[in-house]
Amino acid sequence: MATYTHGHHESVLRSHRWRTAENSAAYVLPHLRPTDAVLDIGAGPGTISADLAEIVTRVTATEVGPDEVDLARDTATARGLTNMDFVVADVHALDLPDDSFDVVHAHQVLQHVGDPVQALREMHRVTKPGGLVAVRDSDYAAFAWWPRLPELDEWMDLYQAAARANGGEPDAGRRLLSWAQQAGLSDITASSSTWCFATTDDRQSWGGLWADRIVESAMARQILDSGMATTDDLQRLSEGWRTWATAEDGWFSLLHGEILCRTA
Repeated sequence: MATYTHGHHESVLRSHRWRTAENSAAYVLPHLRPTDAVLDIGAGPGTISADLAEIVTRVTATEVGPDEVDLARDTATARGLTNMDFVVADVHALDLPDDSFDVVHAHQVLQHVGDPVQALREMHRVTKPGGLVAVRDSDYAAFAWWPRLPELDEWMDLYQAAARANGGEPDAGRRLLSWAQQAGLSDITASSSTWCFATTDDRQSWGGLWADRIVESAMARQILDSGMATTDDLQRLSEGWRTWATAEDGWFSLLHGEILCRTA
């Protein structure tokens, strides 16, 4: 496993809890059936998992440790969902039987794993014949924003360096099709979609969470411990995010790659 760059600071979970099936898994929603059993890899706080559980018969949510699994369990409990299971699992070696799920889904996961090709092989293994492997990952190098503040350029460089030092691939979105082909998957449909933050509320939310994350999260500690930047540097980048958030013409677009793989 690669080291998870973001960690689980409140500023990270704030972002992850914003995610829904509608804004993060729209490419797979038309393919879901009420009778489906879904495996959601790397569920995080479980907001997408819970949305899926309101559509299908059962959702099994995985995470890398018991504390992380509890985040998704708490969301399911708060929403009164009784058709969710929770499993601690490594996507490289899922302790689950072959041909167990109609849909195996992973959102923003493969960019953080050590061997995304092996992860896709495992996802394929536990998918029933005729089922779907569905993956969506962002592509950091394709992010675009305005105003073009130098602090945000520096933030991007630091994030890329930190993620790769952890064994991840921050530009995963553009590689999903290639990784799926290397894993031996066929019948692959590749697509892309974006998140765009351009309203006052969106800028305050997106800019605010990154202003906090760059100085308080696990990524911030890693950057400081590695000597890639100083505390003053990170504080300056945080202020750059807050400047962006208050810009009336502020705009930020995040590209995501997506694949749907129909299993034989």
